[in-house]
Amino acid sequence: MRETGAMVIHENLLGGPPPTHLPDEPEPRELLESGATPAEVAAKYPTSSLAWALLADDAFGRGSVVESYAYARTGYHRGLDALRRSGWKGHGPVPWEHAPNRGFLRALHALARAAGEIGEQQEYERCTTFLRDSSATAADTLG
Repeated sequence: MRETGAMVIHENLLGGPPPTHLPDEPEPRELLESGATPAEVAAKYPTSSLAWALLADDAFGRGSVVESYAYARTGYHRGLDALRRSGWKGHGPVPWEHAPNRGFLRALHALARAAGEIGEQQEYERCTTFLRDSSATAADTLG
């Protein structure tokens, strides 16, 4: 980190890609906070990874693992689309600390969890590694 006048510049000393920060989408979050169900939010904002991740969590909690897998996969792919639009090149940090990234990270975790439950070992391992590589904080928090 170096200072240039009043601005602080964070340099990536390891040479890897910079962290990806998804844009904030306050509408789905506010709708959830006002009491809407995840299904209502997903229907109104189908690109919201957070809504799909919450649907996956709800289904998993009911024991509907295949349904959870499908919801998680949808949220995961919606998140990948958003990451790519934000300049992500297929690897690099996706910090949990940046709240708009949490929907994608939660969907990735839910996908790993459901894949493990249905015996999809390769996908479980791939998603678990992807989550840890994207954000160790997310892996520790959600794990």
